[in-house]
Amino acid sequence: MSSQIPEPPPSEAHIKADNTSLGDLLGDVTRDLSTLMRQEVELAKAEAKQSATKAGKGGGMLAGAGVAGHFVLLFLSLALMFALGALMPLGWAAVIVAVIWGIIAAILASKGRKELQQIKGMPQTGETLSEIPETLKPGEVNP
Repeated sequence: MSSQIPEPPPSEAHIKADNTSLGDLLGDVTRDLSTLMRQEVELAKAEAKQSATKAGKGGGMLAGAGVAGHFVLLFLSLALMFALGALMPLGWAAVIVAVIWGIIAAILASKGRKELQQIKGMPQTGETLSEIPETLKPGEVNP
């Protein structure tokens, strides 16, 4: 007694493949691929817009925090000036606070300048571009 597994009925895709020409099938694939690519581009646009909106809100909040921090430093500087003013003339207290901020600015400027001097550009990209064969570089004509 041999039991044979019955074949399943042909699916809609099998029927379509049997009755449609190769050119029509390739046309369908091309059309579907084109639709898929358009949908992916639209999705990317929507995600980029959403990310840009969030980045804008975050950037605005950071800017507000920077302004608030500036006011904190300003009022702490004034408080220090008036505290020193109780020990000496107010004008000299203001000069001392200004000198302190000048020293802080000079230190930050020096450290920032050193950081900027260490920038090497895009070394990996430059190395990769130098490996491109001469025949593939745009705008160059080889004899």
